[in-house]
Amino acid sequence: MEPANIKFLRILVTILTTVMIVGLIIVITLLVIKLQPSKIQLPQNIILSKDTKVISYSQGIDWYAVTTSDNKILIFDGLTGKMRQEILIDTKSE
Repeated sequence: MEPANIKFLRILVTILTTVMIVGLIIVITLLVIKLQPSKIQLPQNIILSKDTKVISYSQGIDWYAVTTSDNKILIFDGLTGKMRQEILIDTKSE
């Protein structure tokens, strides 16, 4: 027969181990969910061609800017969704 203190200590260690395992599983799950690459959600009124790959998106007061993988910045009107300006990024270094 074990003393009451040892039995109580064994129960506490078992509870602590269970809580630590559950906590570790929760932390790993949240990291996996958070670190997944997210798709950029553009407003519905901006229409791009299928082969255009969006790298980044920014929004001003009355405009949207989309940076594409082919080194362009496309600036759209915020109300109509029509393209205002297309800027070609010069990638040559001097």
